[in-house]
Amino acid sequence: MVGQRFIALLENHPWFKVVVVAASPRSAGKEYGEAVSGTWKMQEKIPTSLGNLIVQSVVDDKEKITESVDFVFCALDLDKETIQKIEESYAARGVPVVSNNSAHRWTEDIPMFIPEVNAHHADLIPVQQKKRGWKKGFIAVKPNCSIQSYSIILTALREFQPKQVQVTSLQAISGAGKNFETWPEMIDNVIPLIGGEEEKSEKEPMKIWGTIKEDVLVSAIQPSISATCIRVPVADGHMASVSVSFAKRPTKEQLLQAIENFNKNHALVSLDLPSSPTKLIKYFAEENRPQTKLDRDYGNGMGITMGRLREDTHFDYSFIALSHNTIRGAAGGAILAAELLVKKGYIA
Repeated sequence: MVGQRFIALLENHPWFKVVVVAASPRSAGKEYGEAVSGTWKMQEKIPTSLGNLIVQSVVDDKEKITESVDFVFCALDLDKETIQKIEESYAARGVPVVSNNSAHRWTEDIPMFIPEVNAHHADLIPVQQKKRGWKKGFIAVKPNCSIQSYSIILTALREFQPKQVQVTSLQAISGAGKNFETWPEMIDNVIPLIGGEEEKSEKEPMKIWGTIKEDVLVSAIQPSISATCIRVPVADGHMASVSVSFAKRPTKEQLLQAIENFNKNHALVSLDLPSSPTKLIKYFAEENRPQTKLDRDYGNGMGITMGRLREDTHFDYSFIALSHNTIRGAAGGAILAAELLVKKGYIA
């Protein structure tokens, strides 16, 4: 599904043009439209300009692919070790890899980007290249879809030093690569566990908030995050219920002002990136917003919505946050990271 979302988002991208589609050997040799026939899950139709591309083998056609592209997006449904080897083989051939996969998220010299939060982690790329003997190639990844909304908001509130965070995320079925046609069991149903998701939700923000010291990325140690991840019967959009305590307790007005300040001053504001929303975080004063169906597409699916900011009886404050999981949380987030790396000169 993420691969299909890449195709849909890149159809009219002003900077990037899809020239190769590659997949496992079982799909190689087919036209892309034929390869995804019956499994296309996007609301948009298969782009005419890409439907006729012949699918190449991501393993067997490396040399041909390498000669055809400036960089690659990676979204593979394979085991971790196989994905690592594939991504490293392209980087070693001088091709930058911008990955949606989790395989390299915890590799110490590979940056994991939420571009508005840690654009400066691009400084790891020369370290990675030197260490591995790569000249132009490198690997950069994006984090899990579940952390997008609340980690961005907590970054906006960092001046008040968040200490403890409790998150319950209500996650769409597209996060499992499904829709209601392929997963009818999810209709009128809630599943209280998403395997491995809670660990990612608690730990990945720590790398995002980490600092680079002597060419080594040192993960943050605060805030402490406790996460519960639940699958709910909505098509797209991950909603999070967040409670947070601060070292410096602010007023509600100060919190909202910090959000506005972040909207005006985050790292991408002056870069004019095509996928960057005009206003990153939108706060709703209405008590019944944000709503998944109404607000997941805010900022073309790249924005974050927030509401119900209120004092909490056990923590300092609680709020609701929402992001689109397959756009901001997956393919769109990777495209935004690639745009950032173009601006920084790492992708030609």
